[in-house]
Amino acid sequence: MATPDIRLVPKSDDETARWLPVAMAAYEQARIAAGDTPDQAAATRRASEEQFFPDGRPVEGHFLFTILAGDEDAGWLWIGPSPDGASWWIWDVAVHDTHRRRGIGRAAMILAEDIARSQGASEMRLNVFAYNEPAIRLYDELGYETAAVHKHKRL
Repeated sequence: MATPDIRLVPKSDDETARWLPVAMAAYEQARIAAGDTPDQAAATRRASEEQFFPDGRPVEGHFLFTILAGDEDAGWLWIGPSPDGASWWIWDVAVHDTHRRRGIGRAAMILAEDIARSQGASEMRLNVFAYNEPAIRLYDELGYETAAVHKHKRL
């Protein structure tokens, strides 16, 4: 299947207000799947919201987009500098199930890198949970290198 025209469109304040609880709930569930307790995942979610969306909008310098495939909402992308400004991060990227395996995630990642470069970034970082093997393959194909590995063992 051919990749449709992919664009990143900034989310409005209203779109951000609708997106935030959905994305943060997904983040919380991903942390649980990766080994956090429900209480740990909820606390991490709250801390992330307070740090990066204190008034319901992204903090200065962060960008939140709808990924459009043609005219269809195909997902979202959130990028911005680290709190210390030393590097840029893909804080969250998601392609809706109905749009997966069409090259949309790859195209969005490349667009994200272009935006970061335009803001003076010299590197892009991201975190990915180990169970997300399709994303890991994509990031490897795009040239991302493993910088750290965290492990846990249930007792």
